[in-house]
Amino acid sequence: MEEEAGELADRTGGARLERRLRRADLKAVPEARRALRELLGQWGGPDRAATAELLTSELVTNALVHTDHEAVLTATVGPRSLRVEVRDLVARRPRLHVPHADDGTHGRGLFLVQSLADAWGVSPHGLGKTVWFELGADTA
Repeated sequence: MEEEAGELADRTGGARLERRLRRADLKAVPEARRALRELLGQWGGPDRAATAELLTSELVTNALVHTDHEAVLTATVGPRSLRVEVRDLVARRPRLHVPHADDGTHGRGLFLVQSLADAWGVSPHGLGKTVWFELGADTA
């Protein structure tokens, strides 16, 4: 993960994190979690921050495992909400897989995002897509 793109001030007074993820660099997953943890600080309490870290690692892992391209992680945190986006260069939409007991640990990423995020989606763009989720700071 390249460090030249770091935290930026958001126009709304919140904080923003942007990281370029190198192709197939799975070391970027724990680095993304650490960077998000630092960005969040005391936001939303420990349970919400842990959920944000988990869902971020799922989106980053999906982008790195299921594409053969770089991606960009962006997280924007405000007093009441967090939005995390992972943009990649592959137009193919991810498929939601409902896990079964015999699946092991594979295929659960988007199912977790759907189950735990307050909102999530996929936005196509000219050269690929952005997969995103939102969490509210005080949502139980």
